[in-house]
Amino acid sequence: MNICVFLSAADLDDRYTVPAREFAELLGRGGHTLVWGGSDRGLMKVVADGVQTAGGRLVGVSVEFLAASARTNADEMVIARDLAERKALLLEKSDAIVIMVGGTGTLDEATEILELKKHGRHTKPVVLLNTAGFYDGLREQFQRMEDEGFLPLPLTELVFFAKDGVGALAYLEESAGLQ
Repeated sequence: MNICVFLSAADLDDRYTVPAREFAELLGRGGHTLVWGGSDRGLMKVVADGVQTAGGRLVGVSVEFLAASARTNADEMVIARDLAERKALLLEKSDAIVIMVGGTGTLDEATEILELKKHGRHTKPVVLLNTAGFYDGLREQFQRMEDEGFLPLPLTELVFFAKDGVGALAYLEESAGLQ
């Protein structure tokens, strides 16, 4: 399965790097392909290293203004013109999406993917990996959106919140009929 992962390129502490590495190793050992922003920095590097070391493939989609940070030994690397093209390519090349910890770029990617799903522009499973409770506030906000009628479909049909990588991967594999 080609699994797109949206996440930070920042250097982060063990609260985030250890679970990210564990999830990456699960992906690689499972024979999955990581589709990601292509960066060889920070948490993106941690995940790419983990997938590659465990035997998985790497498909990166970088963007022109970040191309200098692109991983040089990915199995495939595409350089998009801009962030909009990058997001479209990431979605096109993936069978499922996992949103890990990140900043405004990750939040932008997450909300666009969920908006597209809400409007039926894709039906791919989306998992929000809530490492160390990072997305507790966002989950609460999404629940409020559902409760107050802002979502045209149940939150459970839009996104699955996973506490850890094992739960995230199990949900994706079940959604794809691999279990």
